[in-house]
Amino acid sequence: MATLHSSDPATTDHVRHRRAYETVLDTIGWTPLIRLSRVTRGMRTPVYGKADFFNPGGSVKDRIGLPMIESLEASGHLKPGGTIVEATSGNTGVGLALAAAVKGYKCVFTMPDKMSQEKVRLMKAFGAEVIITPTAVPPDHPQNYVQWAKRIVRETPGAVLAGQFENPANPAAHVATTGPELWEQTEGRITHFVASAGTGGTVSGVGRFLKKQNPNIKIIAADPAGSVLAELWRTHGEGHPTGAPYKVEGVGQDCVPQTLDMTVVDEFITVGDKDAFAMARRLTREEGLFVGGSAGLIAHAALTVARRLDDPNAYVVTFLCDTGERYLSKLYNDEWMRENQMLDAPSTALEAVLGNKSGSAPIVVSVAPGMSVRQALGLMSLHDVSQLPVMEGSVCVGSVAESQLTTRSLGNAKVLDQTVGDVMDGPFPVVDGDQPVEQVAKLLSKANRAVLVKKGGVVQGIVTRFDVLEFLMGK
Repeated sequence: MATLHSSDPATTDHVRHRRAYETVLDTIGWTPLIRLSRVTRGMRTPVYGKADFFNPGGSVKDRIGLPMIESLEASGHLKPGGTIVEATSGNTGVGLALAAAVKGYKCVFTMPDKMSQEKVRLMKAFGAEVIITPTAVPPDHPQNYVQWAKRIVRETPGAVLAGQFENPANPAAHVATTGPELWEQTEGRITHFVASAGTGGTVSGVGRFLKKQNPNIKIIAADPAGSVLAELWRTHGEGHPTGAPYKVEGVGQDCVPQTLDMTVVDEFITVGDKDAFAMARRLTREEGLFVGGSAGLIAHAALTVARRLDDPNAYVVTFLCDTGERYLSKLYNDEWMRENQMLDAPSTALEAVLGNKSGSAPIVVSVAPGMSVRQALGLMSLHDVSQLPVMEGSVCVGSVAESQLTTRSLGNAKVLDQTVGDVMDGPFPVVDGDQPVEQVAKLLSKANRAVLVKKGGVVQGIVTRFDVLEFLMGK
């Protein structure tokens, strides 16, 4: 099966799909370039997204599956009836499985356990065997997913490693297809290409092609916080930076792959998981582009570049690597996002706590400074409350608590006939009803057992420590 090239007349955008294809593999490539107009609101620099999730397998990795298989066939390493083995974060496995299904090969893939279950099920749907390996092991550990794949090849007759991390067919596929597509789609006006590096095939292959057309084009790599690639690029490969775990899938590395050409990259930008996932969700909700976390990471970096340039004549292209359907159980699952501290809990206004309170008591039960302690305790018993604000007109001048009044009265019965003004504590804080509950909760302590809630300058009610606790437990 021949790899598609931009020069093939049947693949240009204006005639695409006008005739039947021999197989699904012929539909790979010529994905659309789409301007981002909402997440870029307020920016002068235009930003476009190369939507490679339009490929039949849902990701950019469809582009390298067939070329890698064909290179192994040409070298004689892969023979009819053979088995294709690969260490993958999921998308390359799908790209290989798609091509292997058409060409009649078996597939066995190893994948780190941090990857989504959607990817596992998808590869199995294509008939592949999937072996899950630990994520938190060093690159040379026997249980590392790359080492495990190599062991399977050694122990399985007729098996061959696809080798996306060292197979030159990986970056070559992007020199042959992705780069020419971008050059034609931008009419040669592209000034900045922003991608990321997992194997490095995309950023290296596209970078080589574009720089050959125009050496002034900047190639920028977005790297997840925790990957070592950005630090190795900045130090020109010196030192031994230590990586850290991160949640974004398919990009970043703990060592430099052979397929990554660091000399092509003009800049690395590090992006954290939270920013990556937030941007992916924005692209989906604001642009209608349903993408995964790596696309969010790259788009976040591209927007950073666009803001910095502030140039309407620049032409920034970001890479939308794969479909969000692979991450429904992760970044598009609010519960998973909150469990992993990637999504802030929505704030609730304090006035919602007032609406949650039950009972028939007045909105604010209060006492005046001249009332007796006996009367104050009687009001607390009548309305089943344990503290009262002391009010002079509309101003809170103090507070009394049932526990303190009871203790003092039991110690000396004469306290019952004292005035509230003689025994009161400090006034309760007064806060606006639109303040977040979580923020107001920090004001509540043994010293401040309640707050008065005002709206439009008028006290609307009282919220106690117990009220807030009951509300939070109900949430």
